[in-house]
Amino acid sequence: MKNSTRDTEVGTVKGDVEKRDNQVSISSTDGLDFDSGEINELAVVAEGEERTSWFVWILVLCSTISGLLFGYDTGVISGALVTIGSDLGPEALSNGQKEFITSATTLGALLGGFAAGIISDWTGRRAVLGIADIIFIGGAIGQAVCHTVWSMIGGRFLIGVGVGLAACIAPLYIQELSPTRLRGRMVVLNVVMITLGQVIAYGIGAAFFHLHGGWRWMVGLGAVPAGIQIVLLVLLPESPRILIRRGDKPGAHAVMAKIYQFAKPEEVDLKVKVLHAAVQQSIYITETTTFAQRMKSMIFTPVNRRALIVGCGMQAFQQLCGFNTLMYYSATLFKEIGFDQPTAVGLIISGTNFLFTLFALKWIDKIGRRRIMIWSAPGMIFGLVLASISFHFMTKKTGGNLIDGTQYSTAWSALVLVSMIVFVASYATGLGNVPWQQGELFGLEVRGIGTSLATATNWAGNLLIGSTYLSLMAKITPSGAFGFYAGLCLLGWVFVLACFPETAGLSLEEVQMVFKEGFGIKESERLRRRKLQMKDEKVLQEKKETC
Repeated sequence: MKNSTRDTEVGTVKGDVEKRDNQVSISSTDGLDFDSGEINELAVVAEGEERTSWFVWILVLCSTISGLLFGYDTGVISGALVTIGSDLGPEALSNGQKEFITSATTLGALLGGFAAGIISDWTGRRAVLGIADIIFIGGAIGQAVCHTVWSMIGGRFLIGVGVGLAACIAPLYIQELSPTRLRGRMVVLNVVMITLGQVIAYGIGAAFFHLHGGWRWMVGLGAVPAGIQIVLLVLLPESPRILIRRGDKPGAHAVMAKIYQFAKPEEVDLKVKVLHAAVQQSIYITETTTFAQRMKSMIFTPVNRRALIVGCGMQAFQQLCGFNTLMYYSATLFKEIGFDQPTAVGLIISGTNFLFTLFALKWIDKIGRRRIMIWSAPGMIFGLVLASISFHFMTKKTGGNLIDGTQYSTAWSALVLVSMIVFVASYATGLGNVPWQQGELFGLEVRGIGTSLATATNWAGNLLIGSTYLSLMAKITPSGAFGFYAGLCLLGWVFVLACFPETAGLSLEEVQMVFKEGFGIKESERLRRRKLQMKDEKVLQEKKETC
C-alpha cells in the first residue's frame, strides 16, 4: 500500500514537472521558487530516495586521490627541507631559499586554483582532474632529479599548479555528484585524504630522514597516486549538472541512475526533471552572457557578491590562521626547540589533523557548517595564545628568538607541542573542512568562477603566510608571530559569527535563496526548518494513507 501511495505521488509530481518544464524563464527557477524564497515541494519529493550506492562511494574515493596528492605534495616539503643538505649546491639552504622553495608551490597553486573552475566550466570537471594528474607526475619527477635550487623551485611551482587544480575541482566535482544529505560529509572525505596524504608524507619523511638523498624519494613518490588516478578517471562520469548544461539530458539521466541505484525508474526521472528545471536559469544566463559579464556579475549582482564574500572570507581565514606554516615548517620548528626527531614529532601534528578530520567527517552534516565553526574556532585561538606564551618564557635566555643548537627547557618545548596539538585539533574539526564546501555557495552559471576566486584567495593567503613566516619569526619573535596569528583567528571567528550562514541540508540550488537579502544567517535556518517540516508532513501523510 505504501509503495502504491509513493508511486502515485511521484507520478503526480512528475506530471506537474513535465507540464511546467518548458515554462522556466530568467526570473523563475522551477522546482526552486527562487523569487519567492521558499522551498518547493517538488524538490523535497525528488530528494525522497537518496540511499547511497556503492557507485557513489567508489566515485568519491577515486576523486579523493586528488586530495591525497594535495596533502602529500604540500606536506612532504617539511621533511625534505631538513634533509636536502648540500644536494642542491649550497652547503645549507638559507631561510630565503627555503621560503622560495616553499612559496613556489603556493604561487603555482594560486594560478592553478584561479584557472581551475573557469576551465572546468568549458571542459567539464573530470578533464581538469586528469590535467592535474599529468602535472603532478611531471612535477614529482622534476623534483626528484633536480640538482640546483632554481630547478627545485621550478619543480615545486609545477607541483603547485597541480595542487591548485585539484584543490578547486575535486570538492566541486564531489558536491555536484553527492546526495544533499551527504554532500558535506563527502567533501570532508576529500579533506580526510588531504590529511592522510600529509600523514603519509611525514611518515615517508621520517623513514628517509637518515638516508643520503632520501628527500628525492620523498618528492618523487608523489607520481604514484597521480598515475593511479589517471587510470581510474576512465571510470568516472561527468557531473550531471554539466551534462544538462550541455544539453545532454540522457547522459545526465544515466549518471543519476547510477548514483541513485535504489530509486525506482520514475523516481530517477523525477530527480532529473527537477534538476533540469532547477538549473534552467543558470543555463539561460550562461547562453546569453559572455564570460566577462558573468565575472562582472560576481561583484555587481548582490546574491553572487555575498556568496563570493563568504567563500573568499572563509578561505582567507583558513590560511591567515597560520596553519600551513606548521605543514611546511613544523620539522624545522621542532628541530630548533630541541626535539631529536623533528620529522617524527611533525608526524604527531599531521596525525592529529587526520584524526580530528574524521570527527568532522561524521558530524559536519549533522551539526552543520556554521555551528561546527563557531564551536571550534575558540580552540584555535586558545592553542595559538598558549603557544605564544610558551615561546615567550622558553626563549627568554636567547632574547626572545629561537637559536638552533640551544638547549631549551623541555617543559616549555613540550607545552609548545601541546599547544600545537590543541590548535591543529580545533582547526581540523572546523576550519580545515568547512571552507572547501565553497562550491555550494554559488549558482551553476558562476560556480566555476566563484570556486576559482575562492580557491585563489586560499592560495594567496597561503603564499603570504608561507613566504613571511620565517621572516616574521625573526622580526617579532616566535611569541609575537603566534600571538599575531591568534589575533587573525579572532577576526576570522567574528567573520563567521557575522557572515557565515548554515547550508547543511539545503540542495545546491536552494542555497542561492539564502543570499537574497543579506548574508542570510537567519534565513538559512528558516529554510532548513521549513524543509524539515515539509519532510515530516510528507512522512505523516504517507503513514495516514497507509493506515
